[in-house]
Amino acid sequence: MAFHAGVIQYLAECQALESVRQISTVSGGTLLIGLMLQVNGMRWPRSQQFTHHVLPGLRHVMTTRSLQWRTLGRLMFVPWNWRFAFARANVLAKEIASGWNISATLRSVPATPTWSINGTTAETGRRFRFKDHECGDRMLGYASVPDFPVAMAMAMSAAFPGGIGPLALDCRELSWYQHLFTSGTAVRGNDVQPSHNKVHLYDGGLYDNLGLEPLFDLAKQRTRSKDVGLVVSDAGAPFRDEPLKGSLNPMRINRWLDVTTDQQRALRVRTFVHALKSRSVRGAYLQIGTSAVRKLRDYATHLPVTKTDWLKDEDAESVALIPTSLNRLAPESFDHICRHGYETARWNNLAFPYC
Repeated sequence: MAFHAGVIQYLAECQALESVRQISTVSGGTLLIGLMLQVNGMRWPRSQQFTHHVLPGLRHVMTTRSLQWRTLGRLMFVPWNWRFAFARANVLAKEIASGWNISATLRSVPATPTWSINGTTAETGRRFRFKDHECGDRMLGYASVPDFPVAMAMAMSAAFPGGIGPLALDCRELSWYQHLFTSGTAVRGNDVQPSHNKVHLYDGGLYDNLGLEPLFDLAKQRTRSKDVGLVVSDAGAPFRDEPLKGSLNPMRINRWLDVTTDQQRALRVRTFVHALKSRSVRGAYLQIGTSAVRKLRDYATHLPVTKTDWLKDEDAESVALIPTSLNRLAPESFDHICRHGYETARWNNLAFPYC
């Protein structure tokens, strides 16, 4: 969240937030956008609003309120929540609503920019999303849910297996239908009956860790909307070279998950970066852990690298190794990570102008 906040800080400095038309998020990106909207009264901020009002509000919430421990407390000490022991995202949603004061429904989400909140349906293996007051995936069908809590959609998108667990959704409580496409626009089709009475929704990063699919056509290597730029902010931890756990260690499964996730992410990154290099797409790929000084020396030696007070190489690279959690950040940690996000967006724009 803090890295993405720094990226948006730079976009705000470029007066670019007024031009944002679509957002697609998973995991921490979803939590950030939801909190941004809440801080700004459920309105997408203008550039000056973000700099002077929203960013300080994000910093205050993220450095003073812990979703992690309060969610654990709700699960352990509130008997009513014990039924969610294996679907802990439902409890996380309650803490997002209470601790972050996000009580809005999808009806309150601004129409512009369009926000795709992405998850993964365990039963179908497809991308489950909330968008335009709807939810669903291509196999289940879609349902109109304008009164669905934003906090629950946020919890779904961040519901990483093991640590948080899925958000359970009872399909029988909704009316489902197909999508038909007319000139590329989805319209409501025939009613359908989902193949499952209940589905379990996990972190959108399991399906697409970059949230690219709604905005970028991998097969055609171009954006789905014409004449737009696409900025991808990637705060995913790098894959580490490390020994495999012992054969009886249950944590081995995490390694298998890391390998598969890293491979699907790498395929999407390579395709998107190739599109950037071939200039079939205008935009940027902003990766956590990259050193501004080192990259500018590699790609743009004519730029005044030494005249800017950039983070040192080791300080920038260390950000990617900070463990991801739902606990509150120390103020100095927020500032450090946010600065790295800002610098990553800035050096990319200096070397490969996109903003």
